[in-house]
Amino acid sequence: MPSVKLADASLNYRFDGANNTPVLVLSNSLGTSLGMWDEQIPAFSEHFRVLRYDTRGHGESSVTTGPYSIEQLGGDVLALLDTLGIERFSFCGLSMGGLIGQWLGIHAGGRLQRLVLCNTGAKIGTDEVWNARIDSVLAGREQAMRDMRDMRDMRDMRDASIARWFTAGFAEANPAVVAHITEMIASTSPDGYAANCAAVRDADYRAQLGAIKAPTLVVCGSKDPVTTVEHGQFIQSNIPAAELVAFEGAHLSNVEAGGAFTQRVLAFLRG
Repeated sequence: MPSVKLADASLNYRFDGANNTPVLVLSNSLGTSLGMWDEQIPAFSEHFRVLRYDTRGHGESSVTTGPYSIEQLGGDVLALLDTLGIERFSFCGLSMGGLIGQWLGIHAGGRLQRLVLCNTGAKIGTDEVWNARIDSVLAGREQAMRDMRDMRDMRDMRDASIARWFTAGFAEANPAVVAHITEMIASTSPDGYAANCAAVRDADYRAQLGAIKAPTLVVCGSKDPVTTVEHGQFIQSNIPAAELVAFEGAHLSNVEAGGAFTQRVLAFLRG
């Protein structure tokens, strides 16, 4: 897949769909790559020129020195689009990608056609939770270096993520799907992961949501332990005319809700 060289990083990206269709940008969650959207691509690419990318610190994109900020990650999106010659676009982001979407809605709303914020919050977690996770990831990296194991070993974080990302019933019934997604976190750079944890930790858009004017759909998982339906309701109530939908499932609603997620989001994006 191609990459774009930015001022201090390279971003891995991929296009699907016809060149003469509107652009839809998809933004991944913390710990995943652009492959987390695979199930949506056949339907989305019938109507959009779908642009997926690996967030800085993830997948095949650069791992630069952290900590990162959502402002920095949102700037990466705009720089990628500028380099590709794209002015107007719709945006769909999940979890960390949803924070990036909120930043874009607040600071680059004139370029947005439609905005989908999935399984996210205006403020996600506490400093204590994120600092503990950062410390755990970096301590694991140091231990791996001492033991001469793979420095990118994120297997413990992968296993811990299964319960957050999927309901137990879905994970038991769909082991191959779960493995495909969770292996992404196992191959994520610990440094990149920790730097992005800091970006999520420091983001707080609770007082700024009213600045988002683009038509917005908020997507929730009814059993999401990370970003609850209440998180989604707060976002909806603070963005003028925003819509909300909740699917049966946990944090990765695009994977667990599958076709229902795809159809509802596509209907919104097509207006």
